[in-house]
Amino acid sequence: MMLLINICKKSLHYYEFIKPIEDILKKNTKFKTVHYKQITKKLIQNSEKIIISGTSLKDNEFLEHLDYFKWIKSFNKPLFAICGGMHILGLVFNGKLKKQQEIGLTEIIFEKEFLGLNGIIQVYELHNFYIELKQFDLFAKSKNCPQAIKHKCKPFYGVLFHPEVRTKNLIQNFVEL
Repeated sequence: MMLLINICKKSLHYYEFIKPIEDILKKNTKFKTVHYKQITKKLIQNSEKIIISGTSLKDNEFLEHLDYFKWIKSFNKPLFAICGGMHILGLVFNGKLKKQQEIGLTEIIFEKEFLGLNGIIQVYELHNFYIELKQFDLFAKSKNCPQAIKHKCKPFYGVLFHPEVRTKNLIQNFVEL
């Protein structure tokens, strides 16, 4: 089973950040969506893969509740973190949150293949921060900040942009890992 973790504070954000991911997953995988405050040890153990969603620009409540994500350090199965999820992933591994707003379509450069993407790709950005990391390899960047990362030892992937908007095949490629 795939677990989709919703980090949105407001239920209205479900339609923008969660439902598009669910629509991609529905096509060929069994999944469960749960809010991060309802995560249980059993859910984590029973998950073959996990996706941590993104959320809106002003929805940063999850940053005050990183203790809900301490399970990440001991998790060893594939994990895909989107935008705010990438912030969580980086902070769990002692990264530093840096201010950098990017909104709208942006060209980023994949310097090496990342879940099927390579070269210059146009993505949809919606963030106020990025994460500065040491335990991750950088796969893509914009003019302003890192955009796609992978943990050096674990099957953990993170993107700062929102693939559920413009690069949906990235989510599908993660599902097929």
